Amino acid sequence: MISNKAPNVAGVDSPGRRTVYSLCGMCATRCPIQVEVQDGRVAWIQGNPNDKSMGTSLCAKGAAGLALEYDDQRPQQPLIRSGPRGSGQWRRATWDEALDHVANELKAVISQHGPKGIAFSDRGGLFSDLSKSFVRALGSPNYFDHDVTCGRNAHHATKSLFGLGRTDTTYDLKNARHIVLYGRNIIESLQVKEAKDFMAAVKAGARITYIDPRATLTAAKATRHWMIRPNSEYALNLAIIHEVIAGNLYDADFVARWVVGFEELKAAVQSCTPEWQERHTGVPAAELRAFVREIAADAPQVIFHAGWMTARHRQSFYTSRTAHILNVLLGAIETPGGVILAKGAADAGRKGLNSLAGRIPAPKDPRVDGCGSGERAHFDAGSGLLHLLFEALETGQPYGIGAYIAYRHDPITSMPDAEAVKAALDKLRLLVSIDVNYSETAWYADVILPEVTYLERASILGFKPGAKPALNLRDQAVAPRFDARPAWWIFRELARRLDAGEWFDFETIEEIWKFQLEGTGVTVDQMREHGVLSLAKDPILHDRAEGLKFKTPSGKIEFVSGVLAQAGLPDFPEFIPPPALEPDEFRLLFGRPAVHNHGHTMNNPLLHELLPTNPMWIHPDRASALGLGDGDLVEITSDGHSVNGRIQVTPWIHPEAVFMLHGFGRTVPLQKRAFGQGVADQRLQKGKLHVYDPAGGGLALTETTVRVNKAAGAARS
Repeated sequence: MISNKAPNVAGVDSPGRRTVYSLCGMCATRCPIQVEVQDGRVAWIQGNPNDKSMGTSLCAKGAAGLALEYDDQRPQQPLIRSGPRGSGQWRRATWDEALDHVANELKAVISQHGPKGIAFSDRGGLFSDLSKSFVRALGSPNYFDHDVTCGRNAHHATKSLFGLGRTDTTYDLKNARHIVLYGRNIIESLQVKEAKDFMAAVKAGARITYIDPRATLTAAKATRHWMIRPNSEYALNLAIIHEVIAGNLYDADFVARWVVGFEELKAAVQSCTPEWQERHTGVPAAELRAFVREIAADAPQVIFHAGWMTARHRQSFYTSRTAHILNVLLGAIETPGGVILAKGAADAGRKGLNSLAGRIPAPKDPRVDGCGSGERAHFDAGSGLLHLLFEALETGQPYGIGAYIAYRHDPITSMPDAEAVKAALDKLRLLVSIDVNYSETAWYADVILPEVTYLERASILGFKPGAKPALNLRDQAVAPRFDARPAWWIFRELARRLDAGEWFDFETIEEIWKFQLEGTGVTVDQMREHGVLSLAKDPILHDRAEGLKFKTPSGKIEFVSGVLAQAGLPDFPEFIPPPALEPDEFRLLFGRPAVHNHGHTMNNPLLHELLPTNPMWIHPDRASALGLGDGDLVEITSDGHSVNGRIQVTPWIHPEAVFMLHGFGRTVPLQKRAFGQGVADQRLQKGKLHVYDPAGGGLALTETTVRVNKAAGAARS
């Protein structure tokens, strides 16, 4: 039998004051933090001052980590479903019982479908090597992350040009003279270090052009805000490129040295004049010309941000791609104040971390989503496309999937059309949720395996590429309050029950760290002493004349891409205008504020108090035409799904759109604060589970249209 004793780190329960260096877990950014522990309790959390760009700063979510730790409204022991899925009927189980149950169900799935019949998803990022090693150890090729609802379009766009992924490029914001953002809401959807660099640029006088159908706090910091028509920014970019080329404002030497396909680009944008784009975007032609003169004067210290959360519409890939094309035209590649190619350990003359997944043989079966081969060869196979997993669940093709493990990932909240997601999940024999919170997916699962909070666990070491590549440590600060476990322990115990224990032959997290650090010249003690260890003293920049390395077939930046051509996709397609709207129709937009994560902080005691619900923004002119006033209760309808919610009448939203914050409308009654508060925008995205950008793979989350009318019998609040 496996011991039921919680894993621990020496000194966790020792009395007195201790300092622990860790990584925040309140969102996917995982900022370096310093945790002060007094007599076994967390007393204070701040940024890790050993990371100079982080300092002691922390965002509201990070500060609310203490509230998460001492909140009881989270899973406290393993649970096995005892009634219909989603009924909330559970029975408590020991870890041995729950793990044995899951392992037996997985064995049954393997017996029917082979190891490929198991799928797994997480939120990706710094610790995904552990997840990938677990999935590989089981023999399945079907690891996914959340990126189809986030940055897949930007990732594939970056890869089509440079042969490098989204996180293989970074932005030198603090040294930029002009920053152009397409809905990249740096001040609210924030990474602390990025937000600090952005504000340093603003303080130094950088010009900010912010392009978004709504005004955000980032727009408030901008020198220019274009309230562009929803889903039209690709047309804007084509016109900007037209003006840059027509005015000979591009870096001809850089383009001649490093670009393939410039003449084809020039021909493609010949008719994309400022006047042409004005009809589609609403941006005045004269303003666009003035803007182009500015960026030409500020080049090469110019950044066109290719986006972070770019799962918006079916031409989002080309929005991101043309943003990077503008960076290239202006020579803003591998130069201060521009786009920097992220550096690995080898660039710093160091050995990188050893990979857990790298020591396990790759699965022989093809991915269920087909990514990386055949007609989907242009899609990165590493993380795949999660919506195609749901397609496979619905059809049973190309083969059956019987089990799905969602680790700290909530597809019922993050994916569009929650009812369609549930219908697909109902095809499974086994659905397991490993999570800190009662997520919507956990509530629908067959088994909940509770993970300890990030303050109660140590994780595998993480590596962050960048101008100054660095190693990162999350150490355990306090002992678990409940009968929960860290992911590495859960994966190890399942692997051992499934005869894959040879790949999880470690007893402690320190053993994993030592394996990862072997040959690097870095010790566990050094990591614990600092939490963050930079592998380079100064930012690393390669020689722009001969030292740039692009992983494309040509070794250059490919405006014309053979990879896209092989997939039957154009390099510069025509802009497709969004369909016209009826008088009571709006395009549904969503986003997040500074005080909440997209989906898992709504029940946090502190953050819920700051922002408990999400009224829907609507423009005054449209509200007036519909007889609506601020605070009215309205009926919001999309393709047969209807919900009531309050509205906020504001001029800071485009008249063609409505906007709401994502993550609300929680249906789990054990999340007592958030339960029933606000509206879940994903439930209004009816029919959108399989609508995605064919070039980038990201979902088309802003192509939903809704109708808005006063709710029957409603009185103004």
